[in-house]
Amino acid sequence: MNNHKELEIWKRSIKLAISVYKATKLFPSEEKFGLTSQIRRCSVSVPSNIAEGAGRRGNKEFLQFLGIAYGSLCELETQLIISMELEFLSLSDFEKFNVEINEIQKMTYSLINKISN
Repeated sequence: MNNHKELEIWKRSIKLAISVYKATKLFPSEEKFGLTSQIRRCSVSVPSNIAEGAGRRGNKEFLQFLGIAYGSLCELETQLIISMELEFLSLSDFEKFNVEINEIQKMTYSLINKISN
């Protein structure tokens, strides 16, 4: 069992989720139950899955949850691209999110490799 609160990947994904929530406050109100909700759910899914996996008994389960977190990062990236294309999100904001998503993806991949070996 790992302490997820000590993992840098968990800390950064928490910050990402908070930033996503702040950015989506500016989305059109008619998107509240659509894109806004979906983006927020998958951003929260990343640190949540890292925490849940770290709290499981073995590395096999942790790896499974890290894989889910990675998938949520890919989903988040896709939804932010759509948001940018719909002009709900500026190119500048998208690029900031994209850099952070890519960094967390690299960290996830590295942690998966570390645990697997």
